Amino acid sequence: MRVAYLGSGVWAYALANVLAQNGHDVVMWGIQREVLDHIEKEGEHPNFRGIRRHSGLRTTHKLEECLDGAELIMESVTSKGLRPVLKQLGKIPAPLVITSKGIEMDTGNLLPEIALDVLGYESRGLIGCLSGPSIAVEVLHKMPTSAVASAYDAEVMHTISSAFSNDYFRVYPNRDILGVAFGGAMKNIIAIASGICDGLEYGDNTKAAMITRGLHEIRKLSRVKGANPETTNGLSGLGDLIVTCLSDQSRNYRFGRLLADGLSPEEAKKHIGMVVEGANTCDSAVQLAEKNNVPLPITLAVQAVLNGKLQPKEAVKMLLTREIKEEYL
Repeated sequence: MRVAYLGSGVWAYALANVLAQNGHDVVMWGIQREVLDHIEKEGEHPNFRGIRRHSGLRTTHKLEECLDGAELIMESVTSKGLRPVLKQLGKIPAPLVITSKGIEMDTGNLLPEIALDVLGYESRGLIGCLSGPSIAVEVLHKMPTSAVASAYDAEVMHTISSAFSNDYFRVYPNRDILGVAFGGAMKNIIAIASGICDGLEYGDNTKAAMITRGLHEIRKLSRVKGANPETTNGLSGLGDLIVTCLSDQSRNYRFGRLLADGLSPEEAKKHIGMVVEGANTCDSAVQLAEKNNVPLPITLAVQAVLNGKLQPKEAVKMLLTREIKEEYL
């Protein structure tokens, strides 16, 4: 297929190479001209020195050229950048696959819902997403990886799965598009908490509890969005949560560790050098939870640290001194 790829970050580069290796003609567009130029001239992403781009991947500075003749449109911009980029597209000529993760402030919309809002309900059958436990550098090194494809339309869902699947990147179809999108958004917040725990050297017991109770928060709030709570037990929920909470390659996890080391949120973001989606999603998740009376103690604790109301150690103490209730799953 002819694939238009919107975005030039590390995740976009990894997925674009998978598609090119699978025989698709991929054209990448983004707002970072210097990154696109580096990929085109040097044959590698500036963040992945030595990992050569596939010959089937090329770049362009013109959105119109990227979209020309596209049979599949991929998206890997930031969650905040999704709405502005979609507004530039107009009527989409082909299925749109969302790989960004987040919850929109004020509206509480997940990213597929933003696409519906911008592109119109008539585009519903063309909107899908790809999510799951997939660290970009490991995908580029062709380490065995599994992910999930979802869409409002079953045929589009299977098209996404078929386009990506190969002998190292396995993509399972899942019809619960909002559940798939929700797990990917919320896990970044819990990963920040996990990084804080490791930064404070609290050990594996603490981290296991944080991940487990974090999954419980994701499951509870997913019901508000009409998602199937069981989706959170799959690759786009538990799977993505585990890798994001455990991997040094996870920017949200590393962000949490930097907060535990005493850096301010702004200093930590600068040190990471890339968007930390968990920090962007935290306020919108709290807003959505409060509107629907869903308690999210871990998410609230992370928000308090990000807003400077609590130090990391104080946030952990707050969680440990909450009233003990019967475990309910």
